[in-house]
This record gives sequence, structure tokens and C-alpha cells, in this order.
Amino acid sequence: MTPYIDISGRSGVDSFEIRDRAIFVRFKRNPKIYVYDYEVPGREYVEEMKRLAKRGRDLATYISRVIKGRYSRRL
Repeated sequence: MTPYIDISGRSGVDSFEIRDRAIFVRFKRNPKIYVYDYEVPGREYVEEMKRLAKRGRDLATYISRVIKGRYSRRL
């Protein structure tokens, strides 16, 4: 997992891992890894999450406001 840069210093995201058709996200308050993929929530959303993760800004906000509980699975 890659540590999330967290430019704002207030993000709930701890780390992430980008895959071809998915992104794995670990949050600071939950040790489980959430998997978001092309099936759930869908390609468009996953690609935006990848972009935000690389940027180090707004990923947690995007997940809480847009994605909500739509993840493929938890590990």
C-alpha cells in the first residue's frame, strides 16, 4: 500500500493501492481495506478515485459524498 499524501492534513484515508481495474483504500480509523473496482462502483468512479489518490487531495471527500457505501468488498 502507498501512503496517502494528504495535502490538507485532515483526510480519513491512510493508504491506497492502484490496480488496473480497481483501487484499494485503507482508512485511518478502520484497519480493513476497501476494494472499489470497475464492477462496483464502476469504471468512471474508480478512475476518478485513482486520480485523486495520486493527487493526495479530496479522496476521502469524494468517497463520502459520491461513492458512499458502494465498494466491491472489504479485506
